[in-house]
Amino acid sequence: MRLGVFIPIGNNGWLISTTSPKYRPSFDLNADVVRKAETYGFDFALSMIKLHGFGGPSEFWDYNLESFTLMAGLAAVTSRIQLFATCAVLTMPPPIAARMAVTIDSISHGRFGVNIISGWQRREYAQMGIWPGKDHYDRRYDYCAEYVTVMRELWRTGRSEFRGDFFQMDDCRCLPMPAADIPIICAAQSDAGTRYAARHADYNFCSSFGVNTPTAVTESVARLVRATTEAGRSCGALVSTMIIADETDAAAMAKWNHYVAGTDHQAIAWRDAQAEDDPTRDPLAGPNKRKTYGMQQLPTQGGVLVGSYATIAGMLDDLSKVPGVQGVMLTFDDFLIGMEQFGSRIQPLMRSRESSLQPA
Repeated sequence: MRLGVFIPIGNNGWLISTTSPKYRPSFDLNADVVRKAETYGFDFALSMIKLHGFGGPSEFWDYNLESFTLMAGLAAVTSRIQLFATCAVLTMPPPIAARMAVTIDSISHGRFGVNIISGWQRREYAQMGIWPGKDHYDRRYDYCAEYVTVMRELWRTGRSEFRGDFFQMDDCRCLPMPAADIPIICAAQSDAGTRYAARHADYNFCSSFGVNTPTAVTESVARLVRATTEAGRSCGALVSTMIIADETDAAAMAKWNHYVAGTDHQAIAWRDAQAEDDPTRDPLAGPNKRKTYGMQQLPTQGGVLVGSYATIAGMLDDLSKVPGVQGVMLTFDDFLIGMEQFGSRIQPLMRSRESSLQPA
């Protein structure tokens, strides 16, 4: 099973709580996290892009770095791990994103990939005057499909004459071409989004949900497997989940309960009000899934694994057995401590990582 880390490009990581560990994002913090990931044999690191936080007493995600420039810096101080930046497609034309990707491909010597997001949070874009309106929700995956098509034409041939509903290229050029294939990741959960990912992405994130329910992602992954079969392509499922670990199950659960007690309900309410803009009622779509599975008042964006090092290892092994799962992307309550715990105490217990830990 491939292993990745969702690095802390936004303040306070992925816990929407006033009692969780507090930190501001910085290059140094993220470099430390990614170097630890590289040391412990992680396969990839990915940074999100967030342009407007959720506020509240925790100021959740009010402080954020920019994804492409951060990953360019990290490419220069790492040597093996694959790096993914996130592209908010509404913020830049595809040829610019394609050229930025080629540049980081050069810095990293072929270790770069791009995560494509369609844009769900209106305020991120309205604050800059570039929100296209509610009609964007209806055709956002058509927009992303054209966006990826242009980028891949440029990476493959150095030029594009693509003409579609959203983008019209006029002998568009992008040289040099990348030294290696640049993989595309998506994070689509709805039926329409999953079908788009199956046709145009190499990997798709299927968010977990609940507390200590690693295989609850089975339905979402099965939807992706069906869509890739219909598309005649390969698009692997990567599952994102948070790890809260300690020496014993009781100690880890005490930490989780402490974070839950400090849940920033004001920030969560703001997030959920933004999510109401999205007209889709697909129960597996990101904003709806929290309601579907009764998670809307928990201080996270997705699923959480809480327990001792052995318990966490066992739950991740269970996740690896879900048909279609190719890897997992981890977040932590405290990233530096969490990475050390995972690399030295959890990963050595995982059967699904045995082959990756063998000496070269």
